[in-house]
Amino acid sequence: MTEPHLVRRRRGRGARERILKAATELFTVQGINATGMEQLSTVAEVSKRTLYTHFPSKDGLVEAYLQSLKDDLLPVLPSPAQPTPSPREQLLAVFDWKLPETTAPFRGCPFLNVSVEVPDPGHSAHQLAAAYKREFARRLTDIARQAGVADPENLGEQLALLFDGAAARGTALNSSDTGVCARSIAESLVDAALTDVGPASP
Repeated sequence: MTEPHLVRRRRGRGARERILKAATELFTVQGINATGMEQLSTVAEVSKRTLYTHFPSKDGLVEAYLQSLKDDLLPVLPSPAQPTPSPREQLLAVFDWKLPETTAPFRGCPFLNVSVEVPDPGHSAHQLAAAYKREFARRLTDIARQAGVADPENLGEQLALLFDGAAARGTALNSSDTGVCARSIAESLVDAALTDVGPASP
C-alpha cells in the first residue's frame, strides 16, 4: 500500500508524543481494531521503523495509550496542599462530560471501549481497562468516605455503575446528553447519602 505523497516525515525528537497523539485521535474516532499501524505511522508522520522502535507491537501502543489517559480521567482525590471543591462537587464532576470541538462520533469512556474491542480478560489491554474501572470506583468511594456518608462503598459503586451505563448509552446514541441525565440521577444519590450524614457533615 502506497502512502499519500503529501505526507511529510518528521525526524528527531517528539516522535513518541506524535504517535501517542495519533493513536488517541484514531482510536477515539474509529476504534482500536479498525486502526492499523500503517495508518498510525502516516497520521503521526513517522516512518514505520520509527513507530516500531517506540512501540514494538500494537498491543504495547494500546497500553501506552490507556496509561496516558488514566490520570486525566480518574476522579481527583482531595489534597491537603491545595484547595479543592466540596466532596459533593468532586463526586458529581465525573458526570460533567464535554464533547471536543470535532465532528467525530461521541465515543464515551475509552476504557469501556477497549474492554469491548478486546474481550479476552487475559489480554493486557483488557486487564488495564478492568484495573482502571476498579480504581475509578475506589476513588469515588474514598471521596464519599471523606464526606462521611454511611456506606461509601455502596455510593461509590452506584456512581461508577451510573457513569458506565451513561457512557455506553451515549456511545450507542452518539450523544453526550446522557451525561446530563446521569448527573441528575447522581445528584439525587449523593444528596440522599449526604442528608443521612446529618448536620455535622462537611
